[in-house]
Amino acid sequence: MKAFLKIFFASFLALAIFSFISVIIAVWIIGKAAQPEKPDIGSNGVLVLDLTVNFKEQGQDNPIASVLSDASETPGLHEVVRVIEYAKKDSAIKGIYIKASGNSNGFAASEELRKALIDFKQSKKFVIAYGEAMSQKAYYVATAADKIYCHPNGGVDWVGFSTQLYFIKGLLDKLEIQPQIFYAGKFKSATEPFRVTQMTEPNRLQTTVWLGDLYSSFLTATSQARGIDTAQLHALANNGSIQFAADAVKYHLVDGVKYDDEVKKELFGLINQKESDKLNFVMLNKYVKAVDTKMNEGKDRIAVIYAEGDIVSGKGSDDEIGSDTYKNLIRKARFDKDIKAIVFRVNSPGGSALASDVIWREITLAKKEKPVVVSMGNYAASGGYYISCAGDSIFADPSTITGSIGVFSIIANTQGFFKNKLGITFDGVKTGPYADMMTSDRPLTETEKRFLQSDVDTIYHTFKSRVAEGRKKSIEYIDSIAQGRVWTGQRAIEVGLVDRIGTLQDAIAAAARMAKTRDYKVKEYPEKKTFLEQIMGGSANKSIKTKAVKEEIGEDEYNMLQQMKQIKSWIGAPMTRLPFEAKM
Repeated sequence: MKAFLKIFFASFLALAIFSFISVIIAVWIIGKAAQPEKPDIGSNGVLVLDLTVNFKEQGQDNPIASVLSDASETPGLHEVVRVIEYAKKDSAIKGIYIKASGNSNGFAASEELRKALIDFKQSKKFVIAYGEAMSQKAYYVATAADKIYCHPNGGVDWVGFSTQLYFIKGLLDKLEIQPQIFYAGKFKSATEPFRVTQMTEPNRLQTTVWLGDLYSSFLTATSQARGIDTAQLHALANNGSIQFAADAVKYHLVDGVKYDDEVKKELFGLINQKESDKLNFVMLNKYVKAVDTKMNEGKDRIAVIYAEGDIVSGKGSDDEIGSDTYKNLIRKARFDKDIKAIVFRVNSPGGSALASDVIWREITLAKKEKPVVVSMGNYAASGGYYISCAGDSIFADPSTITGSIGVFSIIANTQGFFKNKLGITFDGVKTGPYADMMTSDRPLTETEKRFLQSDVDTIYHTFKSRVAEGRKKSIEYIDSIAQGRVWTGQRAIEVGLVDRIGTLQDAIAAAARMAKTRDYKVKEYPEKKTFLEQIMGGSANKSIKTKAVKEEIGEDEYNMLQQMKQIKSWIGAPMTRLPFEAKM
């Protein structure tokens, strides 16, 4: 009877799931059939750039939500850049409205958005920015606007930049968990949270430099846009001068304080419409569908391969760089004779050293057949730099976080925790002295520690050799700028890790020149999954759950939870990864 009930309920559940998916598919098909192929954006449109939206490298679709609304698709960063460029000449778009309360995008991505807005202004169309209470990173993008406004009871966050690491050594000590740590590079600080209770001096030095570089870029951009000396801007932060919205007006950080209706009134005036009319706000996801910004004409092809997320072995998930997946993508582009060049767009803080080497190998093989240009996003550090260093030419944004050439591994000894805290002990049988070396229920022997440190040192030497070969430098020089040290894109040029400052569009143009072609179209990889692939693969459901969790516990808390989850994956295998993802 129990077996029958199990089979019955399992069959019932399967039928229910199948029916649900069938209904979703049917509704989606009917909905898509009823919709025009391209939405009509009308006339007198105001393109809306909402900075609270995180624009990843590639656009994100949510097929389940698309059944219920038209706000389910988030365009990729470079789709946004392309449509802003397209809007310059589109008579249906009269200007851009920046929603600038917060900014969910990285600093390098914000630079690319800001550059696109500055370029858009050459059309003489307006750009207006408004935020109730502006974060510094949102204000940075907003400085590209003709006018910046904030809420009368809001203001502008103007206190300078900071970044904070959390240290769990004290917690591990209390729990009697001993992290056995092996690393190469005095600046390689990823293991610091486990072995010290505050930043080491090398880490404090490198963090002071790169954070200072980002802050300097922020002040310089503000100075140029607002006509205020950088020293004065710095003093305003140091003195705590900007406490209220009126202070932001007084010191010319914003052009005035307005309520939402007053900003809209100004927009009506700019497009010569009555306030009784309805403003034609054109959302980015709708505009992307309405216009064709892709370079689909041309005899030749340039492949743009987006690599975003942690680097892992195997296929990886949608938000990871799986070595098998990317090995095959790069190989496919290498053997495709219609593809004349490859642009490898990297936005990664690193990950598995082994997976990084697998991808590096495919890049080196590809560059023997055709030009390979690397374009760096917010991060291309540690493993992210490993997979980049073989490129024929490397582009970065000034605020890209890169370098961090170093290696570490961690093996936890939990014997004390289980025995003294839980009363659990372990015993077993093994055929050799090292058969259980990677288990966590006992401390490593001195010989085993030498093995693991030797493994880390060997990988570090290999990493430096890969960089030296790719950058045509001596391994001794690379060692002097490696040691796990983090560099900004601007400084990476000075030390020879990067060739040029430029966006993805600049990298594509360079790849075309290197391939000696002007008649080309861009083909993007990984190719977007079909509706059924997203449903069956679970990515749609995952995005809904992620959004729900973020809304429940908060963005910062969710990010900390994800970092703790990532730390679990560091245990055992040698890693080439940043210890942080900076939040400003």
